[in-house]
Amino acid sequence: MEFEFKKSLGQNFLQDKNILKKIVDVSNIKDNSLVVEIGPGSGNLTKEIAKVASIVLCYEIDKRLEPILKNNLQDFNNIDIIFDDFLKRDINNDLNNYQYDNLYVIANLPYYITTPIIEKIIESNLPFQSITVMVQKEVGDRFAATPKTKEYNSLTIFLNYYYNIKKEFIVSKNAFIPKPNVDSIVVTLKKKDNLLYLKDKDLFNKLLKDSFRFKRKTIKNNLNNYDLKIIEKILQKYGFSLTSRAEELPLEVFVEIVNNLE
Repeated sequence: MEFEFKKSLGQNFLQDKNILKKIVDVSNIKDNSLVVEIGPGSGNLTKEIAKVASIVLCYEIDKRLEPILKNNLQDFNNIDIIFDDFLKRDINNDLNNYQYDNLYVIANLPYYITTPIIEKIIESNLPFQSITVMVQKEVGDRFAATPKTKEYNSLTIFLNYYYNIKKEFIVSKNAFIPKPNVDSIVVTLKKKDNLLYLKDKDLFNKLLKDSFRFKRKTIKNNLNNYDLKIIEKILQKYGFSLTSRAEELPLEVFVEIVNNLE
C-alpha cells in the first residue's frame, strides 16, 4: 500500500488477521448491532467487524484514506464512513439515521487522543454495550490499575466509575505498519449496571485532576483550594488523612468527597 503515514495522527495500521479477528471476538457483537469504529485506517479491522455487525459506522479524520477504504471495503454494503474528526461530530445526531438493537464502539486509539475520545463517548449518554479499544500498553495498564500502584491515576478512577474494565490481550508492535515504538493492548470497557450516586460529575472530573496534579504531593497540598475540613473528615472515615496521596485512595472516597462538597 503506497501511503504516507502521518505521525501526527498516530497512524499505525494493524495487519495481522488473527489479531483482527480476536478483537472482534472479544467485542462479543450481538444480532442487529451497530458498531461505531473510530479510525478505520485502511479498513482491515472494518472488514472483520462488517462480517458480524449489521451496520458499521466509521469515523476517519484523514480524507487521503478515502480511495483506499473505498477499494478495500467494496465487497461490503453495510459500512458507512464519515470523513471527519470524531471529536467534532454530534454522535447522537449521526446515529439517529440508523435502527439497531445493540450498540458498540471499537477503536484503535492513538495515545494523544485516547482520553478525549472516551470522554466524548461517555458524555454522549448513548447505550453502548461495550467499548473495545486498542491502546498503548502503558495506557491500558492505567485503565485497569489499582490503588497504590504507579499506573493508578485520575483517568483510572474516572473510567472505573463508569465501566468494568478488562485487559484482553497484548498486541506486539511487530503486528503494525509502520512499527510503533511500543506494544499495544486490547481493553474492553463494559458499562456498570449500577453507578454510585454522584452529585456533580463536572466537580468529580475536576477533583480527580486536581488530586493528581502533582503526583508526589499530598491531598492537603493538591486540594488546598477545597474545603479541607470536609475532605479530612471523609478521609479519616476510610482510614486515610490529609497527608495521604491521591494514588492511595479508592474510587468510593473521591465520590463521597464530591457528594459532601458544596
